[in-house]
Amino acid sequence: MITKNSWFVSACCAAVMGVVLISTTSAAIVIETVAVGNAGNTADTTGYGSVNYAYNIGKYEVTASQYTAFLNAIAGVDTYGLYTANMCISSGCKIDRYEGNGTKANPYKYRVAADWANRPVNFVSWGDAARYANWLHNGQPTGAQNLSTTEDGAYYLNGATSSAVLMAVSREADWKWAIASEDEWYKAAYHKNNGVTGGEANYFDYPTSSDDVPSNILGNPTDPGNNATFYDGVMPDPAGFTIGDPYYRTECGAHENSESPYGTFDQGGNVWEWNEGNLEMALRVLRGGAFSYDVGQLLASRRYGSDPTYETSFIGFRVCQVPEPGIMSLMAFGFVGLLRRRNGIRG
Repeated sequence: MITKNSWFVSACCAAVMGVVLISTTSAAIVIETVAVGNAGNTADTTGYGSVNYAYNIGKYEVTASQYTAFLNAIAGVDTYGLYTANMCISSGCKIDRYEGNGTKANPYKYRVAADWANRPVNFVSWGDAARYANWLHNGQPTGAQNLSTTEDGAYYLNGATSSAVLMAVSREADWKWAIASEDEWYKAAYHKNNGVTGGEANYFDYPTSSDDVPSNILGNPTDPGNNATFYDGVMPDPAGFTIGDPYYRTECGAHENSESPYGTFDQGGNVWEWNEGNLEMALRVLRGGAFSYDVGQLLASRRYGSDPTYETSFIGFRVCQVPEPGIMSLMAFGFVGLLRRRNGIRG
């Protein structure tokens, strides 16, 4: 199980004072996605990566700015703890909560430091990510955390916060946005985008479109390719962090020539990313490595897990989306989904 790094020193939210803050409102945000085709591709030798339908996946990790918009929309009263003060400490993504709504019944507003807005959100649990996906599924509504905003949609949560209950949650059939399944995540990261065949020859070892070990040097001024944000401690000439204090995490897409074959960025490094997979029905799966881990964690063969309630500086997430369907498909999805809901069927 992944545990917290001991080298981080916590600091209070005063650390963001003196810098420009962005108060992201509840106006609709845009999640940029890339298409993942080759439906029906087979898995590689690890057994992962086979997906029998087309889908879209986030081009980037969910950013601090995008998460701030989510909080401002539904966390005036934060019923299910979607914000933690750790987001504003030295190792957080510099999202600050303040009393700005002017009412005791709905007190909170949120803002993010401008130089952190386009870096990945962190200190988010699997449950937080599922609620964010539900919010996107429901059209980014504004209001309390309930079945119309965060508690139903791609996932039926209805107040679920414990590890055991979150482990039992599964994606609903009529999903529009979701946390990527493990196969969806793996395919977008490692598959060579070269047809429906699989096996070792059709997958890269690293999500930078390469079998060669990536560098962690941020391009200046241009990324030469096969780079990622991770910790290089290899002797005798360790490069250390890609970028150091106070950021450690690069802006999403900063390695502009190191995308996966489908066009995603930072599926290796920056922050570990939640997916829907599970380990022994007790842990949700994390993939991709992080800024404070070595390059070996970026490999396709590396798979880790953590308690779905766990929040830390080196975990974030990205979302996926069904492609825009044709009219008949849309009608069929909607009709089936309506019948299921009317009859109280979930999943």
